[in-house]
Amino acid sequence: MKKNQDRRTFLKNTGLITAASAFPYIWTNSEKHSSFIPTKKAGDKVNLACIGIGNQGGSDVMSFHKTGLANFVAFCDVDMGAPQTLEVLQKFPDVPRFQDFRTMFDKMGNQIDAVAIGVPDHAHFAITMMALGLGKHVYVEKPMARTFNEIELMMKAAKKHSKVVTQMGNQGHSEANYFQFKAYKDAGIIKDVTAITAHMNSARRWHGWNTQIKSFPPAEAIPSTLDWDIWMGVTQPHDYNKDFVNGQWRCWFDYGLGALGDWGAHIIDTAHQFLDLGLPTEINMLRADGHNPYFYPQSSTILFKFPERGNMPPVDITWYDGVNNIPPVPQGYGVTELDPNIPPASNGKIQPAKLNPGKIIYSKDLTFKGGSHGSTLSIIPPEQAKDMASKLPEVPKSPSNHYANFLKACMGQEETRSPFAIAGPLSQVFSLGCMAQKLNTKLIFDPKTKQITNNTLANSLLKGAAPRKGWEQYYKV
Repeated sequence: MKKNQDRRTFLKNTGLITAASAFPYIWTNSEKHSSFIPTKKAGDKVNLACIGIGNQGGSDVMSFHKTGLANFVAFCDVDMGAPQTLEVLQKFPDVPRFQDFRTMFDKMGNQIDAVAIGVPDHAHFAITMMALGLGKHVYVEKPMARTFNEIELMMKAAKKHSKVVTQMGNQGHSEANYFQFKAYKDAGIIKDVTAITAHMNSARRWHGWNTQIKSFPPAEAIPSTLDWDIWMGVTQPHDYNKDFVNGQWRCWFDYGLGALGDWGAHIIDTAHQFLDLGLPTEINMLRADGHNPYFYPQSSTILFKFPERGNMPPVDITWYDGVNNIPPVPQGYGVTELDPNIPPASNGKIQPAKLNPGKIIYSKDLTFKGGSHGSTLSIIPPEQAKDMASKLPEVPKSPSNHYANFLKACMGQEETRSPFAIAGPLSQVFSLGCMAQKLNTKLIFDPKTKQITNNTLANSLLKGAAPRKGWEQYYKV
């Protein structure tokens, strides 16, 4: 009787009371889980469970291993027989392995300090919510989740479980650009920013697909090693097709956040944080080549309008993706990848033939160009950069990469640089942009009420479709 009472108390406190009926076999050890993880001593390691160990998840496993701060206690993946999964299993053959994250928490929960979640976008939410409810530190790949509401609930859960450390996997947020942007902003070098061009023009997986499709791809035989039911997670069911898995999930509105959610976190992140951008008031679709209701356009141009913040002016961020949708650049940008046959426009901007992923930041007095991830900013044109050299502040070096930062935070030695409180609004910007791509329309958004005011259908997409039966309990904080 006492055991059952403790179990129900735990479920109620974590907002997962309905899980007892949905998964009666999951929670037998719930009363053993602590909601607070004591600070570890220097020299200790974090007991880490990795959920998703192929592709990006596998890369994360190796990055955590290289820090020397992680002790792997469990691996979980829906396909333990996939080639990309086997690579990790062969390197760490003695780590307990699971296909169902719920079973992993049930059997191993009292041995786990933290989890690393490297699975498709649509699967981030449920795993994160369960981990937070169990008092586990969470590292989750970018973007935080697929829908605006899921991200909102993840932020609320992280705030509720305030002793738990969170980190989103935008790895450049612990590298040179993070510290440079902060130093330049604090010194007044970056100020009065009014516009940002963000661009990612490399080929994507869905480029060249038939944009006139009338349905999802046909059902195929499910690989014998794959648990397709768990893979689908909270989303409404689809028949299996190879174009849904192994990175292909990013192509579809139902599963991923396209190029914007994938690369926006590596390009816009520092500007979003240090310019206090928050949430936009307008999201305008300026271009959507090959628009269709199933997967992302071949090319997209999206204009986000952010309002004034204190003494900072409004900011427009224009996002460009697609191989034939390269933004113009200002004079003095440099000759790399510029087409000499394309003359400058009347506004002095030049149309390049090709650009690496990156950004151009326009302020009142200065223009900056930068790349992706941790790439530092340069002042353009070069002549102005030389004049500014003596005024530039010293930029501190990063004390830890993104993975070490998370693990050290778990041990109470640092604070994470991309916690949910910072990464959540950024991820919500991407979710809003992807909604505009899906509907190919302009959205008016109220940041205070967090509602779309000009489109009823779009406003319903903030929450999205109801979770699949048996997965409802994760939507309670």
